[in-house]
Amino acid sequence: MQKKENRMFDKQTVSLEWAGRTLTIETGRVARQADGAVLVTYGDTTVLATAVFAREAKPGQDFFPLTVNYMEKYYASGRIPGGFFKREGRPTEKETLTSRLIDRPIRPLFVDGFKHETQVVLTAVSYDLENDPDILGMIGASAALVLSGAPFMGPIGAARVGYKDGDYIINPTVDELEESELDLVVAGTQGAVMMVESEASELSEEVMLGAVMAGHDAMQPVIDAIIALAEAAAKEPFDFQGEDLSSELKAIQDLVGSDLSAAYQITEKLERQSAVGAARSKAAEALVATEDRPDGLDGNVFKSAFKKAEAAVVRGDIIKTGKRIDGRSLDQVRPILAEAGILPRTHGSALFTRGETQALCVATLGTSDDEQFIDGLDGTRKEKFLLHYNFPPYSVGETGRMGGTSRRETGHGKLAWRALRAVLPEHATFPYTIRMVSEITESNGSSSMATVCGSSLAMMDAGVPLTRPVSGIAMGLIKEDNGIAVLSDILGDEDHLGDMDFKVAGTEMGITSLQMDIKIAGITRDIMQTALEQAKGGRMHILGEMSKALTSARDGLADNAPQMEIIKVPTDKIRDVIGSGGKTIRDIVDTSGAKVNIDDDGTVQVSATDRASIDAALKRIREITAEPEVGQIYEGKVVSIKDFGAFVNFFGPKDGLVHVSQMSKERIGHPKDVLSEGQTVFVKLMGFDDRGKVRLSMKTVDQATGTEVAEDAAEE
Repeated sequence: MQKKENRMFDKQTVSLEWAGRTLTIETGRVARQADGAVLVTYGDTTVLATAVFAREAKPGQDFFPLTVNYMEKYYASGRIPGGFFKREGRPTEKETLTSRLIDRPIRPLFVDGFKHETQVVLTAVSYDLENDPDILGMIGASAALVLSGAPFMGPIGAARVGYKDGDYIINPTVDELEESELDLVVAGTQGAVMMVESEASELSEEVMLGAVMAGHDAMQPVIDAIIALAEAAAKEPFDFQGEDLSSELKAIQDLVGSDLSAAYQITEKLERQSAVGAARSKAAEALVATEDRPDGLDGNVFKSAFKKAEAAVVRGDIIKTGKRIDGRSLDQVRPILAEAGILPRTHGSALFTRGETQALCVATLGTSDDEQFIDGLDGTRKEKFLLHYNFPPYSVGETGRMGGTSRRETGHGKLAWRALRAVLPEHATFPYTIRMVSEITESNGSSSMATVCGSSLAMMDAGVPLTRPVSGIAMGLIKEDNGIAVLSDILGDEDHLGDMDFKVAGTEMGITSLQMDIKIAGITRDIMQTALEQAKGGRMHILGEMSKALTSARDGLADNAPQMEIIKVPTDKIRDVIGSGGKTIRDIVDTSGAKVNIDDDGTVQVSATDRASIDAALKRIREITAEPEVGQIYEGKVVSIKDFGAFVNFFGPKDGLVHVSQMSKERIGHPKDVLSEGQTVFVKLMGFDDRGKVRLSMKTVDQATGTEVAEDAAEE
């Protein structure tokens, strides 16, 4: 590791060789009015990371207002944005997901009680098309926060891990990821893992755990580099003391501790919430400051202390008794009901209910016209599998605004998308665009994992030949000084009051997606191994319940789903199929009623709601692209008549000459004596002259039946 100094800018730099490339973190030259700012460069990819925090909390602030904004600038890869305004617009899906990816490992490391507005901005300013900026964004956010003096208990490091031929690949390039069985991002501190996000090709628990630990080991030099940079350039720590709510907590526990214990023994969510609300109101009436009691607790202090009282009750009871809020054992999954084919007019549908969590999942099949165009730093690409997740407020018994897709909805949908992509059929064998929509109709626990299960069933109901069904389960953790409990299929309250949200999706053969978020300062290998093993049992149980509805794809597609067939034509025939200005392909579409799409490699996709339309379009395309055979008889149409013969269109766009001597066994004075333009005739392809012109004959074919006439009869 090297450390450099430039006094003109008071620039400080650390660099190290990391997985075969140089990583450089620089501060002091750019964005010097931010509390913390770094330029992180890896290969030729560079991210500018800045951190700014307010020195005072807003009056009445009762939560930590941390905002993470990751942005990709098109100039980073030498591109100009599309659209009328030619500038970057609202955040793309990639930017939203990366913002969440960076937020998740840093949020738990701020000192408890810090509620000052904090903003971290990450800008990808250079992209080499090999090294994804997201890892640099996490490293940059960590470094900028450590340098800023904010009460941030970092630093964290991050790494991407691939897997191929039994070996882990640290920070694989974009090309290496194309051949990798794994795309896993891990973030953590020196001592523990904080966050995992991954997509896998049905890998075992052992391989996934090994990947997490390989990434954690690989990030350690980066953490050391950030510490070295902070020793030279960090600002003085902001004077902030964490909350000490011990006396307030005791007062609440003394007053309503038994009420909370009783409330959290109620299994039904809304009834339990009502009982907790009653305990909260009782404590507030006795403890919160009023005009008559000015020395009472501040309202926000009371909220924080009451939350801790709830957590103490729930966590303590679970550790002590091994029983959950709803009476389940630690590894028990709630009752499941899986139903497929519940909507009559959709292509595929399923209703997946697990306890008080329910997802209505609907599959729709489309053609290449329905593919999504995705624009990014690496260019524009097409996506054939779409998954959209919706979380309306009624799903949790609340009112709320209905509008654009939230960050949470985007993130949950992408998690389910990653979990299912590994089992999709090859596009060559199932050439459909697939759109999944998950409507969360109830939520008390992991709705993203319900989406995985419901979507798997809905696609099989639609006739999508998945390799295997996929299920998912959310795991939780309670970690106290007097014990640890790993929870299967967590409730919303267990997620809210627990230490971990650990989601595992996969098939009977292995894991397809793994996501982990931690609210404490990381977890150890042993805890993660326990969670993975327990999750496997839960996943298999859920697959068993799903099999009661469907075990594989239904035979055939829905009546209203598009039918489709793909053929290949020679690339030199593409222009013949399209025709001048698209005239030929438009005529095929108009006359057959089918949709026709043709790619530059000669792949032709023909789709329609009925088979007859597809057959009619394919017949025309094959006629246009096939080569006529010498000796074969064809039905044609006279297109023009000359003194020496007639030109007949006989094979798609191909015309040939029937010389006057080949029109009849009788002598003919002029072709018009026996033919007229537009007349249908039968012709035999006799061959080609020296210039490649087609020679046709009518006299060798019976014009009434289209059968060949014996040679001696034709010469009579």
